[in-house]
Amino acid sequence: MQGHGRCLKLFLAFALLLLQYTQGGEVDHSQRDTKVSIRCIERERQALLAFKRGLVDEDNSLSSWGLEAQKQDCCRWIGVYCSNQTGHVIGLDLSYKVIGEDYFLQGKMISPKLIELHHLQHLDLYGIKFSGSEIPDFIGSLSNLRYLDLSWTNFGGKFPSQVGNLSNLQYLALSDNDFTNIENLDWLPLLSSLRYLDLSYANLSNVFDWPEAINKLPELTNLTLQGCDLPPPTLSTLSYINSSKSLISVDLPFNHLNTSSIFLWLSNYNTSLVHLVLSYNPLAGSIPDVLGDMSSLAHLDLSSNQLEGGDPHSFARLCSLQSLDLSYNILSGQLSKFVQILFSTCAQNSLEILDLSGNDLAGSLPDLTNLSSLELLSLYNNQLTGGIPENIGLMSKLKTIDFSMNSLEGVISKTHFSKLSKLQSLDLSSNSLVLDIHADWIPPFQLDFINLGSCKMGPAFPKWLQTQKNFSHIDISDAGISDILPSWFWSLCRNVTFMNLTSNQIGGTFANLTLEFSYFPELHLSSNKLEGPIPSVLSKASYLDLSYNKLSGSISFLCSRATIGLSFLDLSNNNVSGQVPDCLTHLENLVMLDLSYNALSGKIPTTIGSVFRIETLKLRSNKFVGQLPSSLKNCTSLVVVDVVDNKLSGPIPKWLGVSLKNLVILMLSSNHFNGSLPSQICHLTHIQNLDFSLNIISGNIPKCLTNLTTLAQKGNPRLNISHYYEISTDQQGFTGDDYEDDATFIWKGGMKTYKSTLGLVKRIDLSSNKLTGEIPSEITHLVGLVSLNLSRNQLTGQITPEIGNLQSLDSLDLSRNHIDGRIPKSLARIDRLGFLDLSYNNLSGKIPVGTQLQGFDPSVYAGNLQLCGPPLKKMCADEKERGPSEQTDFISQEDKDELITLGFYISMGLGFAAGFWGVCGTLIFSRMLINYKRSTLSELGGGCAIRFGLPAPHPLWSLCYKLKAFLAPRGASASVLEADELPLWRRHSYWPLV
Repeated sequence: MQGHGRCLKLFLAFALLLLQYTQGGEVDHSQRDTKVSIRCIERERQALLAFKRGLVDEDNSLSSWGLEAQKQDCCRWIGVYCSNQTGHVIGLDLSYKVIGEDYFLQGKMISPKLIELHHLQHLDLYGIKFSGSEIPDFIGSLSNLRYLDLSWTNFGGKFPSQVGNLSNLQYLALSDNDFTNIENLDWLPLLSSLRYLDLSYANLSNVFDWPEAINKLPELTNLTLQGCDLPPPTLSTLSYINSSKSLISVDLPFNHLNTSSIFLWLSNYNTSLVHLVLSYNPLAGSIPDVLGDMSSLAHLDLSSNQLEGGDPHSFARLCSLQSLDLSYNILSGQLSKFVQILFSTCAQNSLEILDLSGNDLAGSLPDLTNLSSLELLSLYNNQLTGGIPENIGLMSKLKTIDFSMNSLEGVISKTHFSKLSKLQSLDLSSNSLVLDIHADWIPPFQLDFINLGSCKMGPAFPKWLQTQKNFSHIDISDAGISDILPSWFWSLCRNVTFMNLTSNQIGGTFANLTLEFSYFPELHLSSNKLEGPIPSVLSKASYLDLSYNKLSGSISFLCSRATIGLSFLDLSNNNVSGQVPDCLTHLENLVMLDLSYNALSGKIPTTIGSVFRIETLKLRSNKFVGQLPSSLKNCTSLVVVDVVDNKLSGPIPKWLGVSLKNLVILMLSSNHFNGSLPSQICHLTHIQNLDFSLNIISGNIPKCLTNLTTLAQKGNPRLNISHYYEISTDQQGFTGDDYEDDATFIWKGGMKTYKSTLGLVKRIDLSSNKLTGEIPSEITHLVGLVSLNLSRNQLTGQITPEIGNLQSLDSLDLSRNHIDGRIPKSLARIDRLGFLDLSYNNLSGKIPVGTQLQGFDPSVYAGNLQLCGPPLKKMCADEKERGPSEQTDFISQEDKDELITLGFYISMGLGFAAGFWGVCGTLIFSRMLINYKRSTLSELGGGCAIRFGLPAPHPLWSLCYKLKAFLAPRGASASVLEADELPLWRRHSYWPLV
């Protein structure tokens, strides 16, 4: 669809240019090839030279412009066009179309001398960057202009409403600049001759009457307002209907239009519209019926909206429709019904492009052979099932097939491709298909794009690929191939830009590989059985993933100058050895480096600091020694550093927190780092995963941890941790993509790897060190923590009572320290806690009552000899066995217990009161309630009876003992009922606990 739009735009531009030149009889291109010498007018030549002085021409693309004798005739200068009748300059075109795509001009200013070109009709400065300067006011004085293109020129400031003075203008393009908000379009109706208008990416969010301004352009045929933040048309602006019915092409993607108002406005152009793009708007509801009245419509793009339903009856009347893009909506229902309605009548012979990808269409693939002109068929990412019908092989005009990311199954044979001689792009990936094709099959097509990921075609390497000479993209990942990688395959890959062979069992070596890539390809070769050394030819890749193979030898290929384009390198889980070469200074584009799980040794080279764009550095599980090189502080873009399981030593560098402030993951565990934790780590405000475990770090835990602001926030809006990287597609072009980080660490006692949800894992692990002192209470400010592991240290003191603030905790390990005192009752309020280990400390007293704490295995509390209460078998001692101070302290803790709520008291109390108070009421209120003998009854253990003034002995004593036994296993200790210190009113308030 975009290609058709560009073609239409270029065609119109050149047509207008030809029209204006022929009408004025001005241009004689043949004079450039003759010996006839027509000198341009001196005043205009000086104006052009002044204009050149306002440009920066580093590539010398305007070398033909000058003062030398042989350059006197400005009519022969590149980009300058003169009238063959008058000699006046009537055209100035310095766009890439004229000076070439390999040359770049920059602008300092547009010289005021330009107004000396009184006869100028055509001005095209497309792509010259003017660095935010304003378009000068005198642009409105070029009254003869018919064609003005200042797109992609980086002009800024106030919008040049002076263009409204150019009454002869037929073509106006001011797209992709940095103008401030445009308050109105009052100047636009003055351009009564305008046929082409492009104001893309100008901010029109406050211009609510934009349809009215457009309606006042009687000659307008092409309208492009992409990404202008257009508001929905209001009824008042739609009431002005005086248009010429001339609009042929309307492009309004990336705006804020709604279904009802925009189609009401467009209904004015039912008979003229040929090209309509409304993608990336919040269009909702069913596909409007008014579309069926646009009888001339040939190209329709409604992609990336919120259209729903599956009965597009209006399309049946679009007999001229050639291209239909409804991708990325929420269309549902059966695909077969959709297609039947869509092309039951006239459109079936004209349609060339059908894109329904990214919807919720279901059912099986219908017979599509009636769409005899179809060239592109995309049904990607729907809910299609069943097999692919063989008669698709009869659709001889098909160039692109995309059925990926569905639930298709069954066998694909050569019959499916029998007459697809024009096929260039084939994507059947992410289905459950089997390619049953004979080894000697010769396809009728030459593919450029091959994506058969997850389609089973092994165990032999598919030999039919040998016939494909022109592909640039190939994906045969997870294809069940367990063959040796054939040498002929590489000979086909000279022009490849993307290759994916991952998750097969492909073996063999890269021996004698002499291939010279034409571009900088993206190579995914992980999870195979490739062996031997890494060839230097792979150094030209932009993206190289060789992880999970059996490659060996050194990584000296990194010293090749060709690696200057390398942005992603993953060599993890191989057998490469030796030292990392000290030649990394040219890896200036590297964003991700993973050398984990190899046998690399020696020191980390200091030249790692030259890789200043790096964001992910993983050197886990090697044999690196020495300290972290201080040059690493130059890599200020680092987000992930993982050097786990090496032999690195020395103190943890202070510069980690000073220079690498973007760190999100810092993992230094299983090394020999020593010294104390530097307070500078508290500057890591973005940190989410901090792991210094299994070292010999000593000293106290810094109290400034409260400054780790990301850990002090609950949740995370990003599920993953992703990065953007650039890939060279050719010598000048670049594209980009994202990769997701993963991280491996101990989680709840086991080694886990997280990727898609890594952004949710907020953890601190300082375990297995020599840390001393108390756990700082400031750590409880980190309310976003999901895991906290301080085990296997020499920590002392008590667990801070505010530990319950960490409501997001799923894992807490404080085991094997010297922590004493009671377990804070607030710990029982962390309802998400799924893993807990407090074992082998000096904790004492009763384990607080709570569903979580009583639900853990008793081993969680092992090694704390003075702990008691469920889930331990050791029950807590009765009140008489405690000292007065201990009793008071324990009672005060119980009084603060919020786990048993007022509702619990009331419901239990009401049930008991009905039976008990009817029998014993008179006893409860007798004067004997106060006059009892505490010492005698306490010795007899009848504390419960004492509270009600029962004489000794009394028949109800047995009931009291039963109540005491009933309470104990439910966590409400009977000692509460036996505390002599409780006031009378408080004694009765505890009675409903029964």
